[in-house]
Amino acid sequence: ALAKTEIIVFDKTGTLTKGVFKVKEIFAQGVTGEELLELTSYAESYSNHPISNSLKQAYGKEIDNRRIKDLEEISGRGVIATVDGKMVAAGNIKLMEKLGIPHYNSEAAGTVVHVAIDSKYAGYIVIADEVKPDSAQAINELKKARIKQIVMLTGDTNNAASEVAEQLGLDIVYSELLPGGKGE
Repeated sequence: ALAKTEIIVFDKTGTLTKGVFKVKEIFAQGVTGEELLELTSYAESYSNHPISNSLKQAYGKEIDNRRIKDLEEISGRGVIATVDGKMVAAGNIKLMEKLGIPHYNSEAAGTVVHVAIDSKYAGYIVIADEVKPDSAQAINELKKARIKQIVMLTGDTNNAASEVAEQLGLDIVYSELLPGGKGE
């Protein structure tokens, strides 16, 4: 069956990339960058998702769980939590759209976490992942083995996905997918 394989599909994070995210940029609006990172880290504090972990690591301080109430995780979109009496929504553009919050469309290459505080857009945090050192070689070897199409699936933005696809020479990219969309 493998000898007849013509198409290979990869998930990006942790397969083609290291899955180790780091905060790359903070754009704050109406609050300081430090406040934005703090409130976002608190809202994301109960999640073990690599993006959440990178936010908590960048914040670098211990999380006091007594400051958090009413945490709700919205699969494939983000989280909403009350932190110090403020409603903090942190997630992707789909979360902002679901909540009806006008947002800034960042062109940054990376995962963009948009943040709203008390239903008002407060900015975004860009988190980047690194391509694994052997991914490009593996893709080249697959092409030499006559694989016709190499496809990447990711929940990342089009810009972030395109950057990785270009680095690796991938044929097709499906980006901004929810977890269920990857299976479909």
